[in-house]
Amino acid sequence: MTIESLQNRAEQLLREAGILPVITVDSVDQGRRIAEALLEGGLTSLELTLRTPAALETLATLKKDLPDIVIGAGTVLSGEHIRQSVDAGADFLVTPGTPAPLAEALARAPIPAVPGGATPTEFLQLMAHGFRCCKLFPANAVGGLAMLKGLAGPLAGLKLCPTGGISESNAAEFLAQPNVLCVGGSWMVPKDWLAAGEWNKVRDSAAKAAAIIAQARA
Repeated sequence: MTIESLQNRAEQLLREAGILPVITVDSVDQGRRIAEALLEGGLTSLELTLRTPAALETLATLKKDLPDIVIGAGTVLSGEHIRQSVDAGADFLVTPGTPAPLAEALARAPIPAVPGGATPTEFLQLMAHGFRCCKLFPANAVGGLAMLKGLAGPLAGLKLCPTGGISESNAAEFLAQPNVLCVGGSWMVPKDWLAAGEWNKVRDSAAKAAAIIAQARA
């Protein structure tokens, strides 16, 4: 597939997600419980970060056991991460930032990629590689809504998934921006809920997020 067709697919996946829960797992079982709670709440996509030893096994297990959920491999930092994520069955790839060698590797990847950037220069470099669906990270730290509005004019072809500092209270405002495809966040999966096994709270928070998406699309 061409990078253009893969970016079309990335745009479709992000639009369908609306809100992308960003999760970090300590075990396969924990990952399954999180994914089940998110699905019960009405969220059908997630970003699973490659920050723990359990991440890749969890990704592969969830893709086998819960085929209805769309999973992006997050915190992809290298070509090896790309290969591991593809082998595990990831639907797409997400990076927090994208130096040139990583951008080149993502452009060759067989699945859609959502490379991260934080400045106009970084996004111009990514667009030169053929990317037009990118992650703005860390969104609030680099200007939040003001940054999104500032990018919209000169980089009209760029579509973004802002992540970092997004919460239940401001997600709708971010989703209202014309250049935003979806938002990423971890407010529905805080560490204390996960540690306590309070999956009902995860489910209920996911349901509130699903309602935010529905309202944004109304």
